[in-house]
Amino acid sequence: MQDMPEIQYSRVAARGRLLARPTQRIDEAMPTGLHPLGLGGTRDGLLYVPASYQPDRPAPLVLMLHGAGGTARDGLTPFLRQAEANRLLLLAPDSRLRTWDVILGGYGPDVAFIDQALAHTFSRYAVDPEHLAIEGFSDGPSYALSLGLTNGDLFTHIMAFSPGFMVPAERHSSPHIYISHGKNDPVLPIDRCSRRIVPQLQRADYDVRYHEFPGFHYVPVNIAREALRWFIASKDEI
Repeated sequence: MQDMPEIQYSRVAARGRLLARPTQRIDEAMPTGLHPLGLGGTRDGLLYVPASYQPDRPAPLVLMLHGAGGTARDGLTPFLRQAEANRLLLLAPDSRLRTWDVILGGYGPDVAFIDQALAHTFSRYAVDPEHLAIEGFSDGPSYALSLGLTNGDLFTHIMAFSPGFMVPAERHSSPHIYISHGKNDPVLPIDRCSRRIVPQLQRADYDVRYHEFPGFHYVPVNIAREALRWFIASKDEI
């Protein structure tokens, strides 16, 4: 990725493609806890590394995408309390503008920054390539579905909490997908959102776990826990 000419890399980002991949071996022990990425100025991101992390035991990673007008800290909320018990790496970038690029018109700057954040993380921490998820809430899951399907050869799982739509630029491989939505959501009504998205994915032969709940536009604690258990299960248990 670093050796690719900038113009060529911009074209890759415009197609929604991510080039970063987990490193095969990490020998050096890196700091644990919550850290700024230090990559993007005032719009940057956060990385949470559990105290239980060990470089000789690759850890699951969740790329967490915030909603419109949000920040990386908002994106971390669903799983932060459970990250330690489940040995999860949590990577939460800030969008370059008020929401994610494809929602504002097309893939590009956010793809490039996410790729940079992933490469930064992969070069420092051992990540389990069989448990690598992209997740989000509100605008976040619309982007998670779009970017996750476009990069199904990187992400093994997609978790979408109350998505509005999906616009993958292309599709690679077959990531497992978890979707939840409140039946009384006034922001992204379920009938024109998840109840349309889920059948489309099922017709395309994706493995989809779908959970409707009696609520509004939020992520209930039990839904977050269910999605996390689903993600960290072995492939044979999905």
